[in-house]
Amino acid sequence: MSISITETPRAEKRRLKRMMNKTKDAKLYRRAQAITLLLQGHKLIEVHRMTDAARSTIKRWQYTFEAYGVAGLEIDKPGRRAWTVTEEVGIHILGLLKENPRDYSFLGSRWTTEMLAIQVNVDLEIPIHASTIRRLLPKLGVRWNRAKPSLMIPDPNKPKKMRAIRRALNKASAERPVFYVDEVDIDFNPKIGACWTSHKQTHVLTPGKNQKRYMAGALNATTGKVIYVEWSKKTSEIFLRLMCVLRRTYRQAKQIILIADNYIIHKSAMTKCFLAHNPKFKILFQPVYHPWVNHIERVWKQLHDRITRNHQFKTMNQLMDAVRDFMISVSPFPGSCTLYATE
Repeated sequence: MSISITETPRAEKRRLKRMMNKTKDAKLYRRAQAITLLLQGHKLIEVHRMTDAARSTIKRWQYTFEAYGVAGLEIDKPGRRAWTVTEEVGIHILGLLKENPRDYSFLGSRWTTEMLAIQVNVDLEIPIHASTIRRLLPKLGVRWNRAKPSLMIPDPNKPKKMRAIRRALNKASAERPVFYVDEVDIDFNPKIGACWTSHKQTHVLTPGKNQKRYMAGALNATTGKVIYVEWSKKTSEIFLRLMCVLRRTYRQAKQIILIADNYIIHKSAMTKCFLAHNPKFKILFQPVYHPWVNHIERVWKQLHDRITRNHQFKTMNQLMDAVRDFMISVSPFPGSCTLYATE
């Protein structure tokens, strides 16, 4: 029930005073100040001169205060109310996002704000604009995120492979070291990525004709030591060279376990022949399409982020020198001086 401003309870006056002292909203303070002056007995024309607000506006504030109390003063949003944005529209949009746009005769595999606006207009007969939906989606908890790929046909041997990998990691020791192994491409054509810049956009010169080098690396799962070899081709030979370096470096080891992906050079006839003559090595293959199982991928990510992305090297030899410096500084992974270049 509304009350006259002259009959305002003392508790409501205290709430009004606390709001004036705490608020950081200048417009809200102005409304509260006008009501306070009216409560103090000032006439409407006097409040108009003190606050420089229109008399009709002060009268509207007074009616709102009398009807809703202090809470009514906070409801004073400028502009026309968006009548198209209703609870029904929000629920309908969330329902559409769970469906495929092609089911609604759209030529697309994912929803756009334009498609949503058209479909809402068709289903609810509400002429909502795409820009309105764009502002509404974050309020509905909807975000524009990159999709995550998942394997349509999962690896049937995944549990068995993961158990073998976990068992090897739990029993890793100096006599039976475990390594994450993988290969990486080094392209002279720089990978493009975001960077801090004081101007519009950074220009990265590309060589035109690309050159490539390849590296095979092994990350010790226990010590973090990184061992690598280089080769001009990504063939079985680069993998065999890596295993030869590991055999020479870990002569005292009774068994060397390698966690590798399912790339063909890890299963080639040449590799199988090498393993037959070197029973010290044992390869555990990670599940198909599970790169996160192999922790050396983190080394390659840092390599690209720090060296190959947006690089400005003039020759392939200069790029490879920087790559070698990184590989030295990153061991034991994650390293302690990867931010600094060597002299």
